[in-house]
Amino acid sequence: MRIISGSARGRRLLAPTNQRVRPTADRVKESLFNILAGLVDFPGCRVLDIFAGTGNLGIESLSRGAGVAVFVDSHRDSTLLIRKNLTLVGLEALGRIVEREALVALGILEKEGEAFDLVFLDPPYAQGLAEKTLRYLAGSSLLHAGSVVMAEVSGREEVPDAYGTLVQFDRRIYGDTALLFYSLVE
Repeated sequence: MRIISGSARGRRLLAPTNQRVRPTADRVKESLFNILAGLVDFPGCRVLDIFAGTGNLGIESLSRGAGVAVFVDSHRDSTLLIRKNLTLVGLEALGRIVEREALVALGILEKEGEAFDLVFLDPPYAQGLAEKTLRYLAGSSLLHAGSVVMAEVSGREEVPDAYGTLVQFDRRIYGDTALLFYSLVE
């Protein structure tokens, strides 16, 4: 895992030592950020990385100029790895880690009045967590009209195209990985 672009370009991130975490492959990440380049203005944007694992996607965003990234993961080993990776690339001051189950963390962030421009959602495959989290986001104040939500799921996983006003506008398949892009519609 490496940072593709920005202030930490070329830096390698620490990888997990167990199979529980499935980091986004560099090839898929590069395609993802090429797509996002036309959708998101990274300088100053607020990023939420849910089921963050290594922090790979949020840290790439920070390297590209995001103003802040909030990393959500319920596993202590993952949050420690995220902290180490943020320090490794010198971006620890821009990251916040919330060690809680995803929906609990989202509730906390919503009560704090947080809102995000870009949301990454990379849950364990085929456990229904993508749907539960997308449904929560759709009904929350964590998103605004310009927010982009990207969910990474198994290419075999059936995920609805819409959750109320949170509507899928693009879908890309890379092997067994599907990248689903959502935004709010009026």
